[in-house]
Amino acid sequence: MTIQAMRHRFALLPLALLLALPAPAGPAAPGLELEPCTIRPMFGTRSAEAECGTWSVLEDPNDAQGKRLDLYVAVVRARAKERHKAPDPLFVLAGGPGQSAVDAYFSMLGGLERIGRKRDVVLLDQRGTGRSNRMQCDFGEASGDYDAARATALTRECLATLPGDPALYTTSLAIDDLDAVRAALGYREVNLYGGSYGTRVALSYLKYHPTTTRAVIIDAVVPQDLALGPAVPVESQRTLERVIAACAADPACGKAFPTLAADFAAVRAQLRRAPVAVAMRDPVDGKPIEMRLSYAEFAGALRLLLYAPESQALVPLFIRQAAAGDWVPFATQVALSLRQTTQLLALGMHNSVVCTEDAPFYQDDPAARAAIARSYLGGIADAAIADMCKVWPRGPLKDGFKEPVVSDKPVLLLSGALDPITPPEYAAHAAQTLSRSRHLIAPGQGHTVLGRGCLPRLAAEFLDTLDPAALDAQCVADLEAAPFFVRFTGPEP
Repeated sequence: MTIQAMRHRFALLPLALLLALPAPAGPAAPGLELEPCTIRPMFGTRSAEAECGTWSVLEDPNDAQGKRLDLYVAVVRARAKERHKAPDPLFVLAGGPGQSAVDAYFSMLGGLERIGRKRDVVLLDQRGTGRSNRMQCDFGEASGDYDAARATALTRECLATLPGDPALYTTSLAIDDLDAVRAALGYREVNLYGGSYGTRVALSYLKYHPTTTRAVIIDAVVPQDLALGPAVPVESQRTLERVIAACAADPACGKAFPTLAADFAAVRAQLRRAPVAVAMRDPVDGKPIEMRLSYAEFAGALRLLLYAPESQALVPLFIRQAAAGDWVPFATQVALSLRQTTQLLALGMHNSVVCTEDAPFYQDDPAARAAIARSYLGGIADAAIADMCKVWPRGPLKDGFKEPVVSDKPVLLLSGALDPITPPEYAAHAAQTLSRSRHLIAPGQGHTVLGRGCLPRLAAEFLDTLDPAALDAQCVADLEAAPFFVRFTGPEP
C-alpha cells in the first residue's frame, strides 16, 4: 500500500499474575485443544514456541443460532521444572484498541521474561484483532489533508467491507470471551497484564469476573470512568513542553538547540500555512519517493515520537532540522508511523471500542476546548472521531461499565512520568477504589513501562507474593530519560 493510500487511516486514529501446584498440562474436558506451534507477530521475523488452538464463541451472545467466531489462543508454557510451576497463568491484554495479543507479546518479551519462568503466558487475540476475525479495512487512495466529507465516505466504505457486525466487538463482550477461554483452558484463577487500552480490558474483567481474577498489573492506565480522547492533545502538549524544557536544562542539548521553542513555533506556523513537498527515500525499501507533508501528519508523527524515551530523545534534533528546511526526518517518521499503525491496529475493532466506550461520554467543556486549541495537536483527532462515530454503530455496554472499579484484589499500577497519553494522574485516580493496590511511577519514561529497569523483577515478585505494599521498589527511582541526540550519530559522548 502506498503512503498516500494509508493517510486517512492515520488521520482517523484518535489518538500502543500459588506456587504449590503444577500448571495444567492440558485443557479440562470439554476444553480447548492445543497443539504445538510456532507463533510469530503478524509483521516481523521473531518467533516463539507455544501451544495454539481456537475457541468458538457466538459473535452475538444473544443469538444462539447466529454467527460464530474462532478466537485464536496461544499458550507459552512456563519454562521452570514442573514442581516449580505456578497454577495461575498470566493473560496478556493488548493495547490499541485493535492490537493482537501475539503482536503485543513480541513487543514486551523483556518485561515478561521473569514472569514466564514459572507461569504460563496466555495470548488471546481479542475478538476483531489478529487472527480472531480481524476487523480491518482498506481506505484506498486519499489525500493527506483531513476532509470531513471524505472521511465519512471512507468510514461507510469501511463498514461495508468488515467481516462481522461492528457493534459486537467491544470490551464488554471481549471480557466474557476471555473468561470462556480461561474455563476452556482449565485455569481456576488468572493473573492479568494490560497495557494502555489493555488496562481497560483488565479492569473490566476484574469488575465483572472478580472470583476468577487473582491479581492484576495495569501499565499506562486508562481509568474506567475516563472517556479517553479529549485530553490527549493537552497531555501530549504537556509532554512536548517537558521535553523542550529538559533539552534547555541539558548542557549538550541546550547548546546544540538554543532556540528550540522558537524553532518549533516556526515549524508549526509554516506547515499550518501550507504542506511542504519532501523528496526522500522510502524508509522500508529505500526507493526514491516524494511526499506532501501536511500539518496533521506532522503532528501525528510528533505525537508518536513522544511515546518512548528513546524517540523523545530525537525530538529536539528533528525540530531543529525542520526549522532549517530539512523535513526528511519528520517525513520519514510519518511514513513509518503510517505503516506501523496500518499493520498493528485492526481499525474496525478500534472504531467499535471508541464509538461505544469513549465518544458517547465526551463532554463539552469550554476550558478544555480552549486548552485543546492551544495544543500542537489541536482538534484534529476530536473532529475525526466525531465524524466517524456519527455513522459507526454503537455496541453494548455492561451495566456500570463506566463507573470506577471497586476491588480488594491485589493490583499493581505502573506509569511513565513522561507518558503523553495516559499520565500518572490517571493511575492515581483508578487506585482510589482499589484498596490493595500500589502505584509505581517510572522517571523519564513514556507509554507502558513493564520492560524498563527493575520493573520486570518487581512485577514477577508481585505475582508471587500478592503483596504490592511489600515490594522494595526503590530501584524504580534509578530510571531516567534517554540522553538527547544532538546529531544523527547520537548523544554527546
